[in-house]
Amino acid sequence: MEIQNSEQLTTKKCVPCEGGVDACPLPFVTEQLQKLPGWYLTHDNQRIRKDWTVKNFVSGLDFFNRVGELAEAEAHHPDLHLVGYKHVSIEIWTHAIGGLSENDFILAAKIDQLGI
Repeated sequence: MEIQNSEQLTTKKCVPCEGGVDACPLPFVTEQLQKLPGWYLTHDNQRIRKDWTVKNFVSGLDFFNRVGELAEAEAHHPDLHLVGYKHVSIEIWTHAIGGLSENDFILAAKIDQLGI
């Protein structure tokens, strides 16, 4: 696996993962995150997260609806958090392996393309 910029990641499609593969090693993850501004590690380095502030509650819901459509198209579903009516966060990881896979970085790059 090689480090890719955001543009390269957005040309890819998430591939279904049923487990049985190793999560990405931490040195790879930290280097790959340098190509995805704003995303950072959480949960003992097993997830990535990004936070945004939106104009209002409706804007947050609109953003999450667009993320939901993307997640369905990619068959890769993040956790969505809306707190205090205008603070939104997204956490991504590959549930089947309990850590991070290339799919997570692909989805993060595509979410960034949606804009807030």
